[in-house]
Amino acid sequence: MNINTGLDQQALSVTVQGLSELLADSYTLYLKTHNYHWNVTGPQFTALHQMFEEHYTELATAVDVIAERIRALGAFAPGSYAEFSQLTAIKEASGHLKAEDMIKDLLSGHETLVRRARNVLQSEALEADDVSGDLLTQRLDVHEKTAWMLRALLD
Repeated sequence: MNINTGLDQQALSVTVQGLSELLADSYTLYLKTHNYHWNVTGPQFTALHQMFEEHYTELATAVDVIAERIRALGAFAPGSYAEFSQLTAIKEASGHLKAEDMIKDLLSGHETLVRRARNVLQSEALEADDVSGDLLTQRLDVHEKTAWMLRALLD
């Protein structure tokens, strides 16, 4: 069924692609953060274990919001590892990392999400799509704050 909400079809296509990439990045970062929650060790174990849980819980909510926005725009949201691996710019974690390396890796992931979300937010495709723009702005806020907090742990 065609959607007739006043958004240009070409702009919708660009926005859906950007949101699909954001979804894949968010899901990949969710998996990575959950992995680190389970496997962190060392003197900061309790604090990092709890912080990683807060982060992956927030990301789990975010992937649902992003996927539902894609559906509201009339497209199907990607939802498999295969699709996500094609769309994400975040590399999966491999091997066991020390706590500090986990923090650095998550920081890199959040910064990647910030860059990618900002790129979509600044596209002309979003000129008439305030809802998607708002979603992206909210995601930027979360990922910039999270990156700041992770950076603070490394100082």
